[in-house]
Amino acid sequence: MNRRTLMLGTIVAAAMGLVGVQAQAASFPNKGIELIVPYSAGGGTDLVARAFADAANKHLSKAIGVVNRTGGGGAVGLTAIAKARPNGYTVGMGTAEITMLPHMGLATFKADEFKAVAQLNADPSAITVRADAPWNTVEEFLAYAKEHPGEVRVGNSGTGAIWHLAAEALSKETGVKFNNVPFEGANPAVTSLLGGHIEAVSVSPAEVSNFVKAGTLKMLGVMADERVKAFPDVPTLKEGGIDLSIGTWRGIVVPNKVPEDALKVIGEVTKQAADDPAFQEQLAKMNLNFFYLDGEAFQKKIAHDDVYYKQLMTDLGLAK
Repeated sequence: MNRRTLMLGTIVAAAMGLVGVQAQAASFPNKGIELIVPYSAGGGTDLVARAFADAANKHLSKAIGVVNRTGGGGAVGLTAIAKARPNGYTVGMGTAEITMLPHMGLATFKADEFKAVAQLNADPSAITVRADAPWNTVEEFLAYAKEHPGEVRVGNSGTGAIWHLAAEALSKETGVKFNNVPFEGANPAVTSLLGGHIEAVSVSPAEVSNFVKAGTLKMLGVMADERVKAFPDVPTLKEGGIDLSIGTWRGIVVPNKVPEDALKVIGEVTKQAADDPAFQEQLAKMNLNFFYLDGEAFQKKIAHDDVYYKQLMTDLGLAK
């Protein structure tokens, strides 16, 4: 084989390789996409994920399937997202715990192992109790908890998760000591509250909204700068002199190193789903707050919160 023949063969091989890459790009996705939810079915993260999948599937030839991978306060599912094969066929519903769990030594991933696609939601923490509980205000609830240190059981979505951190932050601000009880997501925590096994939960308004409206639970206060539109009669903690505003965010993330062609498709479909009035209406019906950031802005938010929560956890004595 002479040099000219060898060079010609190399060019042909390279061209064939380029055609193969282009064909792969044009065909993505050619199989179903798995959307990992790191919390149990029925909680806020799961509800956002399923509403998103419904909207996104209108624009995909292959459907997105929601898979709940629970455990470790979100660590199991988030780890599965970060460590997944970066081919675009595994995406995740990322939550604020991405920036929390590593600093508590509860996860092996780091915040910078996730590539942000888009933020879709943001919700504050709310203190909710049973309707027959003796407290009708946050002040009454905190006064009782202060008189009975460590006795008031507050359910959260897992150790190191945002709702756990919210209760810990409330303890720090008020000097009240709670007995924080972890569950594998907000929904099991709320179920336990309904059953009388705990005294309160620190989850989002959306995750208790149906029971509040049905009269079986009552919301005492929200950890936000402003009152929640769906519950205008529920005061913020700031109104009572407690300077605390804390909540979660949820959005689509993928592992680092997902090919640009796949990432572009995922990004375009995510934007189409986010812009879909049906998606936004579905969130509103569930009292989940629609909040959109594109990939670049969402990536900056993750980086910012990684620093913020590391410091907050250090101040709370939770960092390792």
